[in-house]
Amino acid sequence: MRFGFSFLSIALVLACSFPVPTARGKTSNAPKHLIFIMADDLGWGQLSSAGHSEVKTPHLDAMAANGLNFRRFYSGGATCSPTRATFLTGRYNDRTGVQAHGFPRRLQEKTIAQALSDAGFHVAHFGKWHLNGLRGPGVPLLASDTHHPGAFGFDHWVTTSNYYDLDPIISQQGEVVQWQGDSSEATVDAALAHLKEQYQSGPTCTLIWFGTPHSPMIALEKDRAQFDHLPENEQHQYGEILAMARSIGTVRSTLREWGIAEETFLFFCSDNGGLKGYGKETNGGLRGYKGSLDEGGVRIPAVAEWPVQIAPGGVTERVSSTVDIGATLQEWYDLDESALLPQDGQSLLHCLGTPDSGRTVPLYFRQTGKGALVTQRWKLHFHLAAEKVTEIYDLERDPAESTNLLPSLESHLSPLISSYWTMNESVERSIAGLDYPEKAVLPQPPDRHWGEDETYRQLLPMLLEIPYYKEHYERSLRAGKRASEQAKKVRKTAEQR
Repeated sequence: MRFGFSFLSIALVLACSFPVPTARGKTSNAPKHLIFIMADDLGWGQLSSAGHSEVKTPHLDAMAANGLNFRRFYSGGATCSPTRATFLTGRYNDRTGVQAHGFPRRLQEKTIAQALSDAGFHVAHFGKWHLNGLRGPGVPLLASDTHHPGAFGFDHWVTTSNYYDLDPIISQQGEVVQWQGDSSEATVDAALAHLKEQYQSGPTCTLIWFGTPHSPMIALEKDRAQFDHLPENEQHQYGEILAMARSIGTVRSTLREWGIAEETFLFFCSDNGGLKGYGKETNGGLRGYKGSLDEGGVRIPAVAEWPVQIAPGGVTERVSSTVDIGATLQEWYDLDESALLPQDGQSLLHCLGTPDSGRTVPLYFRQTGKGALVTQRWKLHFHLAAEKVTEIYDLERDPAESTNLLPSLESHLSPLISSYWTMNESVERSIAGLDYPEKAVLPQPPDRHWGEDETYRQLLPMLLEIPYYKEHYERSLRAGKRASEQAKKVRKTAEQR
């Protein structure tokens, strides 16, 4: 089932693949193993293969050289939690209750983890979560947390609430432990150790969600030293990115060592645009940064690798997004329509090995009173309260969004404008809970800074032993209180609608 403004997917017959059991007892020609890797705040231009003059990402470059590079891939939102919600549900973030960073995703939502688990997969999550209503620097998720990954279908989870850095303290199924070393490499080590125990028993899906290069940034000395000619903040950011790319190299070499690289679909992307203050190359010349619906805030690097189906060195300009993951898996594994709620995304199978004419329906965005629409050619910006389009750009000729064509094109693009408001009305119905059997939204935990939660405050003394944590915690607590007030306004506005 799809929303009225979506489309009917075109089936793709894959040339060489592996039979995998599906929820309806059939088999689907699809990869036996899935690994989805997500960076945190990595900009569209922050790969050496994207032309960055300083960043070093040789292992990611090798993955792109052996796979498919998405040049027009978009995050589901301009900040982390909204994108992660779209990734796991295949639905626009506001539908899921995640209207801004730190909002809890509703338990009434169905996830790809639940759908794949029902189809016989072992599903595991490693790293950042940020979908349980907690703001502030990462804190290990407790087993008593109602919104940890296990509540959304993950069979195994090793998780922190938000960003994490060097020598992180993390939760293994609710048990608090401390890792040593770079956070990306430690996360990959844990993920591969678990996958080693599972991959021979049946199909697997592994999510590896890094905390890199989100601030604070503390690179290993050997990595930072490679950039010692640059400002200190760039030394640490680029050093972290180098270590993250190296950890992806570990994933790729391990899959080959185990002999399952050809059975594994490996996917990498970021969760939103890059951060301001780290050089003009961060977003490859695009306008805006993380938090903005401009191209620099939502266009992200993305690479897919699956040797038996994806030809080496592929590049696609197809507009794609994290919201497309659900529809892709639904088609690949012949999942029952009821396995997921109505999808907003479009299957990515169209660009994995066959000629592709481009996206057939727009991507839509909503964020704190603003909106955007993206097609293969056009980008439209909206002011939601005023119910009007404010900017129009021709992305084929002007990817930097420098020339506003609104005066000359508003009437010409009226069908696109109308489609946005149709989508917006549909999302409002979802916000009200009309997608659920209850026709209402069940009670949710409040979105709050974890330092204001007595259950989590018991972990504070241990976390403050991490050298960088105290300053960042106190600063985030002050910011978190302001964010909580803003969140209340967002919820109030939604209720009034």
